[in-house]
Amino acid sequence: MSESSLQVVKRLENLEKHLQEEHPDNPTLARAVQSFRKLDEVAYSLGIFTKNQSYATRVSWWPMIAIMGTFSAGKSTFINSYLKQSIQRTGTQAVDDKFTVICYSSQAETKVLPGVALDADPRFPFFQISRSIAEIAQTGQQRIDTYLQLKTCPSEEIRGKILIDSPGFDADSQRASTLRLTQHIIDLADLVMVFFDARHPEPGAMQDTLENLVSRTIDRADSNKFLFILNQIDVTAKEDNPEEVVAAWQRALAQAGLTAGRFYRIYNPDAAIPITNETVRTRYEAKRAEDMREIETRMSQVEVERAYRIIGALEQTAKNIEDVIVPKLSEMIARWKKRVLMTEAISLGSVLGFTLIALAATGTLDMLGGLVGHLLSFGPLAIASWVLIVGGLGYVHFSVRKMAARRVLHDMRVEMGHDSDLAEQYHRAFKKCTAAYRPMFLSNPAGWGGHARHLLDVVRGEANEYVQALNDRFTNPSGRSAKK
Repeated sequence: MSESSLQVVKRLENLEKHLQEEHPDNPTLARAVQSFRKLDEVAYSLGIFTKNQSYATRVSWWPMIAIMGTFSAGKSTFINSYLKQSIQRTGTQAVDDKFTVICYSSQAETKVLPGVALDADPRFPFFQISRSIAEIAQTGQQRIDTYLQLKTCPSEEIRGKILIDSPGFDADSQRASTLRLTQHIIDLADLVMVFFDARHPEPGAMQDTLENLVSRTIDRADSNKFLFILNQIDVTAKEDNPEEVVAAWQRALAQAGLTAGRFYRIYNPDAAIPITNETVRTRYEAKRAEDMREIETRMSQVEVERAYRIIGALEQTAKNIEDVIVPKLSEMIARWKKRVLMTEAISLGSVLGFTLIALAATGTLDMLGGLVGHLLSFGPLAIASWVLIVGGLGYVHFSVRKMAARRVLHDMRVEMGHDSDLAEQYHRAFKKCTAAYRPMFLSNPAGWGGHARHLLDVVRGEANEYVQALNDRFTNPSGRSAKK
């Protein structure tokens, strides 16, 4: 076993140990690590993964809350208030241009750790993220500190989960990488809180945020994990028109494609504009308290949602391999074989045609019969001739195979667009399918067979068992006391 393979095994053993210590009375998540290893075995067989990769490191094992929005929307102020700690800098200008992962520490002093700390720990959602960002991969791992940092905090509110504070879209100079990281976070988070600034009731200037945090979420199966929060609503108290501000943002979201859901209306009492009218103040405080209760309830449920998310990832990954990756590889193989056969037919037909024309033009067409007779004589010279012919045809055949494979891979990368990681998976698997030692008549992708199907069936069955175990832990429809 290579050193990189041993590192993955060791990391997953440490992850399993951590999950056992986190929930000694509930081994479901620890057992799920082994189910991910079964998926890895299928991925290795297909060639999707190398031995230093694992599906288990592609999910966040911590309950995860993502805070998104523009730089002036009060994200950092909300985080400080929630943690009861002044951990994030606040201000009306962009004060942080990197993603900040906040997690619990028993040490009283807050510490700021570099992004490398996240890149090397499989429990966090940024494990080996440096390999997925071209700007980092080209300039070295230290470059990741430009994008990420880890902060520790002794607040009990954050114990057992992590918060991720994101830079505002309109405050970032490393735009492409920021958007890729944002999408990565959104995919993994258990709860995504999107903050808007009520001090700017005209949302036209926020089209970037609307595009990346609204338009791309409306068709997601997990769209219910998004909370849209209109912050600093106290600015409307003088006119007493929060409904008009909310309506303006709802129209903007409707234009971006979001017609369902609702806004939460909040503000920070310590930083709020004083509301002198007692009736208005009472109404604003009551609405804020109501919305904050709902928001905090959702934040407190992320541990439960984390467990179901991870088990869901098992079943979804197994389904994706069988229903998406394998059919895509089969389709690529079919295109490759068609290209090879067409190219060879055209090439050989052209050679034969030109040969016949040349013989006919020179009046030596009758030589063709003698040549065929010579080849069928099976004498030493004929055998040597056959070796040369077969060798030449073989060289042409494998050259055409390589050329056709490169063309199919090029088309695939164009189709995948910016998803370089997925394109790299298909690239590795397809190269294995079209290797010189593999016969062309095989239509299934390399590594796909009864054993791989069986492993996926086992994982799906285990995922169902894990869901039942979670249901037994978190629900009790009968109302009876659970037996130990």
